[in-house]
Amino acid sequence: MILSIVQYGDPILRTKGKRIEKIDGHIRELAANMIETMHAAHGVGLAAQQIGEALQLTVIDVSQVEDRPSTMKLNAKDVDPAIAMPLVLINPEIELRGRTEMGVEGCLSFPEISADIARSKSAIAHAQTLQGDNVEIEAGGLLSRVIQHEFDHLHGILFIDRMNSAVKAALSSRLKRLQNESRRGKRIRPEEEQSLVTETTL
Repeated sequence: MILSIVQYGDPILRTKGKRIEKIDGHIRELAANMIETMHAAHGVGLAAQQIGEALQLTVIDVSQVEDRPSTMKLNAKDVDPAIAMPLVLINPEIELRGRTEMGVEGCLSFPEISADIARSKSAIAHAQTLQGDNVEIEAGGLLSRVIQHEFDHLHGILFIDRMNSAVKAALSSRLKRLQNESRRGKRIRPEEEQSLVTETTL
């Protein structure tokens, strides 16, 4: 089922997700719906907060992005990221590796807004799968960036918090509009607003 997406201004986007103690039917259904919603919105990542649930749960799929390559090791073994997608990460923790680099990011909760954001070049995520297995994912390229972006979401941190102050100031009127729309109860419906998102949205 395609879900509506919370947009900037909704307080749940600033809420740290609760740890998932039991992976039950509700969590599995939620993850499946999140994957369907992410694909409908042409995004590469979606956190539970973005569909109104304050949980430590995110889904990721970078398989359709060809011009921003990714690398991946799963439990220390090289894996083709395209084959491993979509990822469902439960209760993730991450370690940041390497120097930082700039890269364009958007966000499904911020329609028509994107900016260069500094992120660590690589990241290692420790998480549970829907099957309850513990996995280690070493990511580079776009996948690393997406993991970091989604991990931020799970802790109430938004990509605008990592923007250059001048860039954020230039976007102030657009951010204010999103806040006002959110207060009026507006949510993003992927099937209706696909033109507002691109392959850089997370």
